[in-house]
Amino acid sequence: MIPQASTPLIDPFGRAITYLRVSVTDRCDFRCMYCMSENMTFLPKKEVLSLEELERLCVAFIRKGVRRLRLTGGEPLTRRNIMELIRSLGAYLKAGDLDELTLTTNGSQLSKHAEELYQCGVRRINVSLDTLDAERFTAITRWGRLEQVLEGIDAALDAGLKLKINTVALKTLNEEEIPSLISWAHERGMDISLIETMPLGEVEEDRIEYYLPLSLVRKQLQQRWHLEDIAYKTSGPARYVRVSETGGRIGFITPLSHNFCADCNRVRVTCTGKLFLCLGQEDFADLRAPLREDLSGRLLDEAIVEAITRKPKGHDFVIEHAGAAPALARHMSMTGG
Repeated sequence: MIPQASTPLIDPFGRAITYLRVSVTDRCDFRCMYCMSENMTFLPKKEVLSLEELERLCVAFIRKGVRRLRLTGGEPLTRRNIMELIRSLGAYLKAGDLDELTLTTNGSQLSKHAEELYQCGVRRINVSLDTLDAERFTAITRWGRLEQVLEGIDAALDAGLKLKINTVALKTLNEEEIPSLISWAHERGMDISLIETMPLGEVEEDRIEYYLPLSLVRKQLQQRWHLEDIAYKTSGPARYVRVSETGGRIGFITPLSHNFCADCNRVRVTCTGKLFLCLGQEDFADLRAPLREDLSGRLLDEAIVEAITRKPKGHDFVIEHAGAAPALARHMSMTGG
């Protein structure tokens, strides 16, 4: 087992940092319209941390009290040899150094990797899916095939993985389909989280045209079902309700209409080693330099500790008006979900 640091990571507001999200690549095999431009320019490979460097970085956080680790992207399962990293991190899970190792995926590569993910100790994953209509799916993802994702979901369930569906609520695009998505997920024993679109990075479309506040969605759902507020929580920001008629859970992730920062216990590291202390703020710490300059890990530890002292109380996302610039220039695929 890894010796734990005597002093855990505590931010200026008394919140213990126990959850790390690591983007292993900025690349993706989809081009979702609310996430990135269709003609993206991705990072040069020399700027991206190697799999060995990513493991060293994760271990540094584990030593400091991080208990939950989520791999994101881009699409994490498109990273070459990514299962080598997942196997290595799975060893820390089995040794008791981690409580959970999981990932967020678009599902396109799950058919290939689902069984091995389970063997590595992964027990639950999040799959991003905004529609069950094949033509609409292609319109939203631009490059994706719905059939491939559904096959991946089936493979993951067959492997014993517990799945949660993440659905971005999009006015005029999938608004009318949200109830059927919920029913479909609950019939298969999957929770579903609804997410408001986030103003990150330049995209071709105007996000305000598709912004759908989840307060409105909830009112519409309450006309169909009885929604019971419950105390259930994962390590993420969703607030959950149980649908009495289906027995399943719906999570609401509301970065715009209802800030969820009060009990934030997480930070994010990009595939280039930038530690972002808040998804909705630009401040970051460069961990790549100390990671590469000092193999002992001392400089990396010092950089992490210093950065946590700057973690803000929360974000201030807003979609102001049509044509407004995004709140942040970086794309979601850079930071990870």
